[in-house]
Amino acid sequence: MNLNKEKFQNIINNYKEIIDVESVGTLKEKTLHKIVKNYLEEDINNQEVKVGPYFVDIFKDGKIIEIQTRQFNTLRKKLEFLLKDYDVTICYPTFYNKTIKWINEDTHILEDTRKSPKKGSIYDAFFELYKIKQLLLNPRLNLKILLIDLEEYRLLNGWSKDKKRGSYRHDQIPVDLIDEVDIHELKDYKKFIPNNLETQFTSKDYAKATKLRLKRAQIALNVLRYLDIIELVGKDSRLNLYSIKNKK
Repeated sequence: MNLNKEKFQNIINNYKEIIDVESVGTLKEKTLHKIVKNYLEEDINNQEVKVGPYFVDIFKDGKIIEIQTRQFNTLRKKLEFLLKDYDVTICYPTFYNKTIKWINEDTHILEDTRKSPKKGSIYDAFFELYKIKQLLLNPRLNLKILLIDLEEYRLLNGWSKDKKRGSYRHDQIPVDLIDEVDIHELKDYKKFIPNNLETQFTSKDYAKATKLRLKRAQIALNVLRYLDIIELVGKDSRLNLYSIKNKK
């Protein structure tokens, strides 16, 4: 599917009635999940379909789409079953720009709003992909990353003095669709190699190019090496030195 910002915006507009601070604690299906599901497939007859012992988000023309924002590890058994007979796409919606809105848990009043200084990127997906690394080699498994501007509603119920640290993320409300990246085969994972990387590089170089923290960059390189996109070629001081395989 090609990026369709107009369609995404229309779906947001159609669901604005559920974006209500008074609904805190009552939503059964999170707004981000609902909007992405309808963006990918508007026919409700193809949504929430039972396949074997599992319900899947979308089942159409013999293909499955599962929408997952985090905890990919919980998908492993389900994917192992589904991939025996079906092509499966994991859709990973994540933020590009994020505005955080803090809600009083008792009064449901919006008390504070701030824009997160961090920008999201497709590279953030590696933290989740690592959890299903062994399944990524299956030719029936595809990946779709949606970069979305969103508003994140959090309850002021954390353990810190201002109640923000350790707080509960109640809901995420999409505002705009920024980018859509599809991975259909192993060579498509080269999309995770920044253009400004040298042919040989360390985890620090990759972290700088992708703006990931070093630990997250090392996780990313672990996955890319497993997928044979990069290879270990030596050492640069105490750091592993990697090379891009068949760079074109």
